Amino acid sequence: MSATDLVAILPMLVLTMAAVAATVLAAFRTSHAFNAALAVSAFALALFSLVPASNAAPRAVTALISVDAYSLLFTGLLLGAAIAVTLFSYGYNEGREGGLAEFYIVLLIATLGAIVLAVSAHVATFFLGLEILGVSLYVLIASDLGERANEASIKYLILAGIASSFLVFGMALVYTELGTMEFSEMARRTGESGAGPLLLAGLAMITVAAGFKLAAAPFHMWAPDVYEGAPAPVGAFLAAVSKGAVAALLLRFFLQTGSLALHPLFIVFGAVAVASMFTGNILALFQTSIKRTLAYSSIAHVGYLLIAFLAGGRAGMVAAGYYLAAYFVSIIGAFGAVTLLSGKDRELDLLDDYRGLAWQRPWLAGAFAAMLLSLAGMPLTAGFLGKFFVAAAGVREALWFFVIAFAINSAIAVYYYLRIITVLFSPSYGEAPGPLPRLPLAGTVALGALTLLLVFLGVYPGPLLALLEEAASAFL
Repeated sequence: MSATDLVAILPMLVLTMAAVAATVLAAFRTSHAFNAALAVSAFALALFSLVPASNAAPRAVTALISVDAYSLLFTGLLLGAAIAVTLFSYGYNEGREGGLAEFYIVLLIATLGAIVLAVSAHVATFFLGLEILGVSLYVLIASDLGERANEASIKYLILAGIASSFLVFGMALVYTELGTMEFSEMARRTGESGAGPLLLAGLAMITVAAGFKLAAAPFHMWAPDVYEGAPAPVGAFLAAVSKGAVAALLLRFFLQTGSLALHPLFIVFGAVAVASMFTGNILALFQTSIKRTLAYSSIAHVGYLLIAFLAGGRAGMVAAGYYLAAYFVSIIGAFGAVTLLSGKDRELDLLDDYRGLAWQRPWLAGAFAAMLLSLAGMPLTAGFLGKFFVAAAGVREALWFFVIAFAINSAIAVYYYLRIITVLFSPSYGEAPGPLPRLPLAGTVALGALTLLLVFLGVYPGPLLALLEEAASAFL
């Protein structure tokens, strides 16, 4: 590797060195504030290192990694999301005993795995990034050391292991058919020889594994239990960073290899999209837990995102990218509000726990409501434009059935988002479950920044769209 190659992968090198340094320093300094500051500093430095990395792009760093406008954009989104999660985690973990240094070390490693997925240009890197991320998530989910967190971690561990088995077997079948694992070479050879049964079977198994990681129906059953049992900031990481990294990889994989041009695979993705939308939204209607509601909501959002996948082309890629950015801001902000209200003794998770919150914490209730309105796709929020671009991409490709399903499900989702908002602003009846905790400064700043970003993306999409157009030109 040359010096230019090292500059191109500088964000990953920064996180790797930070994780090693944090591990060594944990033996000498166990201060919670120090470890949290080290993690935030590492993420910020990695974010700034995108500038020199962009000067070296586009560049193929061996056959495994592609550093281009697309991968750099999603690396920036993942790092920004990781910073927000870390800021929320600081206040959440303050006062808790044990494992705090390890929490931030594993958070660094998990984000590194997510970035490896975003820059993957080879099936081997796909698997490596997925496992780095997955193994880290087992630890993060169980970091609360409670019975529910341990149960959630074990569920995720078992099901993730099964999904990895599908992934590896699918990779083997694809390699048997095509004799290569590079995304660009796979596209060329598929165009020359066509899609044989082994290739279709392999791609189907890879789709199953990816469906689990995305919590897409019918591979979604783990999500509500894991989101509910995991610590609130880890739930934000699961819903945004983990899911976003896999979505970024799949978008590159299926667009670059041309796999969605294969009719059987298109049908499978279409069925998964519709099933995810209806399953997520209908089951969310019956939840009384905020975290379970957000979990089912995230399943529905995967269905919306898959419409952009099915549309394909430049319009589909831009729509998917914008939708992911809007979703990142909204879902992290929603989980962030839950995190800020959760103390070391208990989490405010039940719907009734939030009754009348606007009269006790008005700005927090307003920020939470803004995040929910964005998830619902209301105007003047990032979520509205995200849904608009997805619908426009679907209409452009005449995917009328999926666009109609999208519209119906968006209407269904409004009900359970507005139900939560109604509770936030309703008069408070009866005794509160306990005094609300003092709002930590770091998390408060993070939620305020996310709220401003939510409105900015909703009224001024131009800069992000320009970046997405440039990213689309990387391989389209």
